[in-house]
This record gives sequence, C-alpha cells and structure tokens, in this order.
Amino acid sequence: MNLDDIRKDIDEVDKGLTQLFVKRMKLAEEVAVYKKENGMRVFDKSRERAVRNKISKLAGEEMADYADVLYNSIFDISRAYQHQIIGSDSRLADKIDKAIEETPKTFPKRAVVACQGVEGSYSQMACDRLFTNPDIVYMNDFAGVFRAVELGLCKYGVLPIENSTAGSVNEVYDLMKKHSFYIVRGIKLKVSHHLLAKKNTKLEDVKEIFSKDIALSQCSEYLSSLSGVKLTVCENTAKAAQMVADSDRNDIAAVSSASCANLYGLRTLNDKIQNSDANYTRFICISKDLEIYPGSDKISMMFSIDHKPGALYNVISRFASLGLNLTKLESRPIPGSDFEFLFYFDINADVHDAQVKKLLLEFDDEFDKFNYLGSYSEVV
Repeated sequence: MNLDDIRKDIDEVDKGLTQLFVKRMKLAEEVAVYKKENGMRVFDKSRERAVRNKISKLAGEEMADYADVLYNSIFDISRAYQHQIIGSDSRLADKIDKAIEETPKTFPKRAVVACQGVEGSYSQMACDRLFTNPDIVYMNDFAGVFRAVELGLCKYGVLPIENSTAGSVNEVYDLMKKHSFYIVRGIKLKVSHHLLAKKNTKLEDVKEIFSKDIALSQCSEYLSSLSGVKLTVCENTAKAAQMVADSDRNDIAAVSSASCANLYGLRTLNDKIQNSDANYTRFICISKDLEIYPGSDKISMMFSIDHKPGALYNVISRFASLGLNLTKLESRPIPGSDFEFLFYFDINADVHDAQVKKLLLEFDDEFDKFNYLGSYSEVV
C-alpha cells in the first residue's frame, strides 16, 4: 500500500471513531440525566477505574498506555459534558454566586486587620497599602492571624506568601491546610532591607544580628562577608529592630526596614545588604467569608491528587485547554499520609467566565480535599 491508500484507510477509521464518539457522548448525556434525577455525583472513580482496566486489556500490551491516555481525555470530556447537563446546583456554585451578588463594589478602606509582628513590620506596610486607615491587631505568629480571622476577632488578616528571592513562605502554606479562610485581595510589596543598630554602634562593633529567617536568607551574601558575627532568628524584621532598641547591648544589629530605623530610633549601618535589588514579597489578605470584588482576575485553590503517573499533568492540561495561565504551583506534604501531597494553584482567570466556573465545579466534584480559596485581584 502507498501512503495515499493508508491515509484513505485512516480517514475511514476516523469517520467510524467520530460516529462512535458522538454515540458515546449521547449515552453520557443519558447517564447525566439519570444522575441528576437520583442526586448522584458526576465523578464515579470506581467506574472509571474499571473501564480503564478493561480498555487496557482490550488494547493489548503494546497499546495499553496509549489507550489509557486516550480514555483519560474521553473521561475528562464526558465529565465536562455531564456537568453542563446537570447544571451548577452545587454548594460551591451557590457560594460563588452569592459572593458575587453580595460583595460591595469597592474594597473597604477601613477594617480591623490581623498582622503578624509589631509596628514597622512588612505585613503592616502591606496592610497600610491595602487599607486607608486599618485598625491593626498584632499577632505573635502567622497561626494567630489565621485564628483571629477564623474566629471572627478580626475582619481580615494579612500574610506573606512568597518572596522573589527566598521563595514560598512554607509556614503559611502549611497553615492553610489547617484553617478555613478565603483570599480577597493580594499585594506585591517591594522589600528593602537595612542593617540597623543603636546610634553609637559601629559596624565593627557588631557581634550578633537579629532578623526573620527569610530576611536573613535574602541578605545571605552580605552577611556571610561579616566575620565572626552570629545570626539569630526572631519573629520578624520589625521585632528584631525593637529588640535592638530595647537591649542594653551595643554589639547587636538588626536586618530590618528604613521605617523601623525612624520608628525605633536606630541608625542605618548599611542600606545595600540584600542579594537583589529586585526583592518583592507577595502578601494575601484573607477573610472568614467569601468576598469577590469587581475586577478579580486571579483564582487560588488547593486539592489533593491521586498519587499516580500523569495525575498532575491531567490537571494542568485542563487549565491549558481553556487558555488559563498557571502562575503558581506549590506542593506540601499531608502529615500522617503515605507520600500524599496537597497542591496549591494560582491561575489568572475570571470566575465570572462560565467555562472557568464550570472547571471549578468539576474539580470540586472530582478531587478529595478540594478547597476553593477565592477570586481576587493583586495590587502592585
């Protein structure tokens, strides 16, 4: 057979495949109607596993893997079609619709806000950028911020989530698994670290430097050039400056901000100590209730994925199929599990888009521990 003959045969096979595909989708429609009438979920894990095993045997050893990839795609398409037929009568759909309808048109200028640290912290600076006149309640740690919001003690909380130099703030991601909250706004803050000390302290006098561990890592190159200086981790950069100001010692310094120098009466020994001038930290503003403000163009979510080859790819491919840009992917181990991970996703997407909303509802139906964290915009 020549190439043209082979292609004619392929065309005939494609014709048959298309007809069978349409027939399969019509049957999926009947399944969806039945599930809707009987209050059943779209996703049936045991059924899909049984079909995949049967198809692998029918395809034979040589083609089993290829057939598995094909049917993964068919299942995705079938589920999407069934969701479309059944409609968006899930609790998540109702929650999103209610938030869109009831959220004010503008972000509040004043509120009671929880921040970790003390006056002068970068969290406080981010908070002041988000709100005109916030009533800030300072917490000793990040967990305190989550608890204050979750218990209704504060309307909002501001937390660092990622730094352009040091990477993700793992402690915050780990706490996300333990608390109930929604992200309502994000902000990117330029961070500029200074080496601060008392007025009469010289650089050669410094024997110990205090700061947050992330801040120390962001200034690692400069700090490693200081011979015989001890680095001590404390709660945050502003607390470090406060400790230096309140101490009787004259041989200590803090990696902190210029504003903390003025706030705590310290002097700058060096204002060029960080590894990169392009040093930014992303903060999130969280609330107890879901709020979706106009202009929200970012969506965050967390869920666990089956521990098997291709599982993560199948999720990412569904973002790609809708032309959605995945801007953040973070994985954190689930304590007490056998190498099970919780994945955190940020995507550039508008929840008002019907296709995007439908995808969220599909994820909610399919994945264990799915957690829609909110739709919001990020201030730069």
